[in-house]
Amino acid sequence: MWYMKARQRLLDATVDYVAAHGIGDLSLRQLAAALGTSHRMLVYHFGSKEGLLVEVVRAVESRQKQALTEFEPGPLLGDQARQMWRRLADPSMWPLERLFFELYGQALQGRTHTTQLLDGVVDDMAQPMIDMLVAQGHEPDVAAAWARLGIAVVRGLLLDLLATGDREGVDAAMELFIGTFEKLA
Repeated sequence: MWYMKARQRLLDATVDYVAAHGIGDLSLRQLAAALGTSHRMLVYHFGSKEGLLVEVVRAVESRQKQALTEFEPGPLLGDQARQMWRRLADPSMWPLERLFFELYGQALQGRTHTTQLLDGVVDDMAQPMIDMLVAQGHEPDVAAAWARLGIAVVRGLLLDLLATGDREGVDAAMELFIGTFEKLA
């Protein structure tokens, strides 16, 4: 039990650290010093730097999925989408989103410590949206297409926001997408 609590505390601290500083040239010794532990403890709990980064990827995915479940369900999908967008575009989420895109890019390059990120990177996020749309009377294939499009739009606009800081522009683009969805849905 103590082992798992210690491991979880180290993982949470690591996620916070890499969200703020990235993983570019990160060494276990550097990370351990920042966390107030030793690199041996990190190796003990995670096996290697790669093992630790796999766990960071999983923790970041979990936090992002949790953020998606925090909006209040309601009869109007457009209102739900706006609520979700406000949550994801909140500046408090930016460090984790930068980390997600950094790790996503590494996974696309085939870096072994991040490739697990690609497993379910779309499907795991799409399924709750598909279920909502089907429950509201949409055909499953149409619901799946809208969910995939929605994920692509959100991720693209988040990347745009992080790159440009143009909040007004990305909010206008998201509102256009939601408005189009509301008309067609």
